[in-house]
Amino acid sequence: MNVFKLIYDTFEPFMDGEKRPLNVLEVSNLWFFLLGTETTMRNEEIGFNLAQDPELKQIIKNVKEEVHIPIREEIKQLLSAEGIPMPPTTPEKPLGDYRDIPVGAKLTDEEMANLLSYNLALGVAYAARGLSESIRADVGLQFSKILMRKTMHGLIVKRYLEKHEWLRVPPAYKA
Repeated sequence: MNVFKLIYDTFEPFMDGEKRPLNVLEVSNLWFFLLGTETTMRNEEIGFNLAQDPELKQIIKNVKEEVHIPIREEIKQLLSAEGIPMPPTTPEKPLGDYRDIPVGAKLTDEEMANLLSYNLALGVAYAARGLSESIRADVGLQFSKILMRKTMHGLIVKRYLEKHEWLRVPPAYKA
């Protein structure tokens, strides 16, 4: 089953006809999500440079390439088509080997993996908000795809955290 096709097929009947203008919530949600995506990618670039574990490096690379770059490009395309200016961004971080940075001045693999997990979970929450506040079907479709991408990769990161016993789990509730 192709989840993205299922999502598209759900929204497709509502995308026929003339599009109404984006409303202020849709513009704000898309604009801030784009800004957050760009900022998150800068953090992932730093994390990639600092990560010691090759598996973590690959996970960070995959999240950037399979989640955040497509999200960025799709939102930019949607906003550009509507004449909405893009948020300011910072330049990409260069690839490098930063092993010489003292341990206390950089994040560990455990901290980076948990930060990546947190950022994906936060993205799911904000995408759900964007979906719930969208009126136009194409905006709802965009946020639905974001939800699915971030959820799927969040599960990969969760598995990685569990494997290394780094997953932060709240205490069990006992009556």
